[in-house]
Amino acid sequence: MFRTIVWFIYFFGFLLFSLPTLYKLKKIDSKLSIDDQDKIIHELPKQWAETLVKLTGSKVVVTGLENIPNGPVLFVSNHQGNFDIPVILGFINKPVGFISKVEVKKIPIVPKWMEAMNCIFIDRNNRRQAIQSIKDGANILREGHSLVIFPEGTRSKGGAMKPFQTGGLRMAADAGVPIVPISINGSHLIMENGKKFFNPASVKVKVLQPVLPDSYENVKHLAIDLHDKISEQVNPQT
Repeated sequence: MFRTIVWFIYFFGFLLFSLPTLYKLKKIDSKLSIDDQDKIIHELPKQWAETLVKLTGSKVVVTGLENIPNGPVLFVSNHQGNFDIPVILGFINKPVGFISKVEVKKIPIVPKWMEAMNCIFIDRNNRRQAIQSIKDGANILREGHSLVIFPEGTRSKGGAMKPFQTGGLRMAADAGVPIVPISINGSHLIMENGKKFFNPASVKVKVLQPVLPDSYENVKHLAIDLHDKISEQVNPQT
């Protein structure tokens, strides 16, 4: 219980602390390269996310970082729990934005940081807006930024992976950027195990070999292939 209270104090306290930095980022030098801009913008969110995970007492082991190519990529990951986002943001050494449900905009300050990080908000109940979000994501990739999607759509909570939806994959196809699969094991044990408080967990993250644009001809087949590659690395836990 104490760990959970400290976590929430840090969560909101850090957001308030970050406001001056967030304001300064609006004046970031546009002459800097996209890579340099992203590194500056993501420095504080990365620190925040890493600490959020560590405050739960959890340990994260990442392998395969050498498989991440230079330049913009679309990371495709399975989705076990709510901590998947801070795990990726805090422990993957590449600045990324996320495709997020529009409901996140209700959280104070967080949406402002997400906008700075080139995140995309999607309303899954509005088909026209969802299609536009995919187009916006493709444009962000073309500009040189990287994104993360969870094509299962909902959390598996440690159970068998759900089929991958194809909508988000079209961003990579349209932008012509590599797709980098990621497997996450154990993140659901921090929060999604039915208890009210955070629990220490061992989280294993594996970055797999990138998939190149010349294999994107059939997006449905691509979704199945990515699902199979990631599911081979995921061992469902109960």
